[in-house]
Amino acid sequence: MTLNDFQNDIQSGIPVNLPPKKEYELGINHAPKRKEILSADEKVLALKNALRYFPQEHHGVLAKEFSDELETYGRIYMYRFRPDYRMYARPIDEYPGKSMQAKAIMLMIQNNLDYAVAQHPHELITYGGNGAVFQNWIQYRLTMKYLSEMEDDQTLAMYSGHPMGLFPSHKDAPRVVVTNGMMIPNYSKPDDWEKFNALGVTQYGQMTAGSFMYIGPQGIVHGTTITVLNGFRKIKKSPAGSLFVTSGLGGMSGAQPKAGTIAGCITVCAEVNPKITKIRHEQGWIHEVIEDLDELVSRVRKAQELKEIVSVAYLGNIVDVWEKFDQENVHIDLGSDQTSLHNPWAGGYYPTGISFEEANQLMAENPELFKIKVQDTLVKHAATINKHTAKGTYFFDYGNAFLLEASRAGAEVMAENGIDFRYPSYVQDIMGPMCFDYGFGPFRWVCTSGKPDDLQKTDDIACAVLEKMKQESPAEIQQQMADNIQWIKGARANKLVVGSQARILYADAEGRTKIASAFNEAIKRGEIGPVVLGRDHHDVSGTDSPYRETSNIYDGSRFTADMAIQNVIGDSFRGATWVSIHNGGGVGWGEVINGGFGMLLDGSEDASRKLKSMLHWDVNNGIARRNWARNEGAIFAIKRAMEQEPKLKVTIPELVDEELLKSLK
Repeated sequence: MTLNDFQNDIQSGIPVNLPPKKEYELGINHAPKRKEILSADEKVLALKNALRYFPQEHHGVLAKEFSDELETYGRIYMYRFRPDYRMYARPIDEYPGKSMQAKAIMLMIQNNLDYAVAQHPHELITYGGNGAVFQNWIQYRLTMKYLSEMEDDQTLAMYSGHPMGLFPSHKDAPRVVVTNGMMIPNYSKPDDWEKFNALGVTQYGQMTAGSFMYIGPQGIVHGTTITVLNGFRKIKKSPAGSLFVTSGLGGMSGAQPKAGTIAGCITVCAEVNPKITKIRHEQGWIHEVIEDLDELVSRVRKAQELKEIVSVAYLGNIVDVWEKFDQENVHIDLGSDQTSLHNPWAGGYYPTGISFEEANQLMAENPELFKIKVQDTLVKHAATINKHTAKGTYFFDYGNAFLLEASRAGAEVMAENGIDFRYPSYVQDIMGPMCFDYGFGPFRWVCTSGKPDDLQKTDDIACAVLEKMKQESPAEIQQQMADNIQWIKGARANKLVVGSQARILYADAEGRTKIASAFNEAIKRGEIGPVVLGRDHHDVSGTDSPYRETSNIYDGSRFTADMAIQNVIGDSFRGATWVSIHNGGGVGWGEVINGGFGMLLDGSEDASRKLKSMLHWDVNNGIARRNWARNEGAIFAIKRAMEQEPKLKVTIPELVDEELLKSLK
């Protein structure tokens, strides 16, 4: 397909003539069939909702086709309308349109659906089993058409994948405002997602899928590296020759073996899906794949003896690994889990005792029995973890709702007080007090030229900025600065790029602003092409999640979502190119609200003005909230921020004498 053909296809939107029906391709990773949940009347409503995109002359053909899709897959994906061109992030100049900001968003959308990036590309799912960019292919086509027509005084409103339309605004307004799964609170149960998604009226955007900011497993590998490194620091052990055991090789969880390798330990990561295991092996994110438990034990013992840095994928169920290692007395130093337990009944977690294929069939045909088997497996999973922790293993919840769902299944994971979990969230023990409270979080950028040389130049710019900052940084954040400098220096050698020429780097508000300003100046001088800024929603300020991002908030407010909502509103009027707010990312519908942004740097004065205003708020909003919760590091960080910016004025909490309160009991 020529460039003109590609641009014409983008601009055409919904085809006037029906394209040929496409064959269902067996060679790629597909979403599992969703369970039957709609009544007969609701199935009719789902068809009416799908057909409203098309003129009546096509309804006769499409009604039967969409009905078949709904029966076969549990969703209407509109496979017929999947584009013929290759899906990947093209250089920004190849996109048609009147707005450079809109072109940047098109680039990011296509990156999220790149076969090398997306978990289920034909179902428009980027990661996490259900993290969707769109509900169907017509929503994709219509969105791209609107973006190709957009001018810099218009804003596109996105309702859970559906492009509602272009609305007049102004040049400083966001070009796109995204909402995903924003349900009335009483309709945020797992089955509500199944029902309303099947009806075609909402979707699960995960954290960065539905906001077009996913950059492949790299997006979490830095945070995972920091977590693993600091996990070993916490137990006062060197990573060399030490064993980290976990599970999940999908979208975000696929970062774990790479992170373990960068941290310098032995990593065993179990995965039940052969296709995704093969992909991660081919991408170099895991070194070896083993299918036999005896062979796995032998390989791990050899690695421990030689103090190898190696990552091994076990193709099978993680519970079998924990049980085998207990029987064989293989010592696990660090343990966790990163399966998609926010989505336990629809492919996020698989039971033991049956094959992957049998489990997928059971999930669709007998969801109640599937649920029972999953809960039985969770009980076994937790029980064998308890055996290892009794031998000295340090286990942490990776914020994937493992402990939450295990507790609901009746597993022994509660603390003696019956309120808290027996094991901490990694945010409680590691990321919260060491990173988030000080404002350090997953800053991202994408080089829109698509040139590896541009990415290398941005790496060098970021490293130079951090090294200069470290010389003047207070003692409280010297370790964070050193870890981030080490990370960016090794980024290229670790071959982290999958899809777009992107990078992630933990940085605080000062670091993000200085790095972004340096990028903008380099763009202005013509040294690099335009750059898109963003971050994971798993950050200082963007997400309210009581079992993950805000699990180290102890003033009783961790179940509130004011911070995430304020974050997105504040970003929108401070210069973000696009903003998003989601229900459910990472830990499940009704369990979290998370917000994100994207910002295009084009070398202009406008970009310089916006980045300074928005990035400052995007981080300090969260530090202010953590400070008010009486988090020691956040109190220090917000006081320092006020010294640096006189117009910032934040209420500091007065601390209470604990002995005084004890006397009142």
